[in-house]
Amino acid sequence: MIDNRLAPYGALGLRIALGVMFIAHAYLKLVIFTPAGFAGFLGQVGLPSLLAWPIMLAELLGGLAILFGFYGRYVSLALLPVLLGALAIHAPNGWVFNAPNGGWEYPAFLALAALAHVLIGDGAFALKPARLGARVQPALA
Repeated sequence: MIDNRLAPYGALGLRIALGVMFIAHAYLKLVIFTPAGFAGFLGQVGLPSLLAWPIMLAELLGGLAILFGFYGRYVSLALLPVLLGALAIHAPNGWVFNAPNGGWEYPAFLALAALAHVLIGDGAFALKPARLGARVQPALA
């Protein structure tokens, strides 16, 4: 059962956590790993190094959009391929993310959190909430 009084605040909590996580990962790639280091990592795992900047920008701008609730549901949906790609890269490393090269449970959790955000909605205090699907008005006889 869903508590309709508190559900918007639960969705807000999910949106804040997901947005901050994307921003933190973009920051990690930009400042700690550096763009060149991240591009090198992508090359090592068999992906085009040219994806480094698009991934970092998608995480940063997408994270901000999710955090502020600016069409956040659509952004979470658009970022699902990034999370599923991370899941595929980390899957061979085992379960725990502190395993060498990171495990797969964290990207799997984040992908499910993004999917939950898409399904639940942006919640309270969203700047521009996104609505999925159209409401059908019954025809008057």
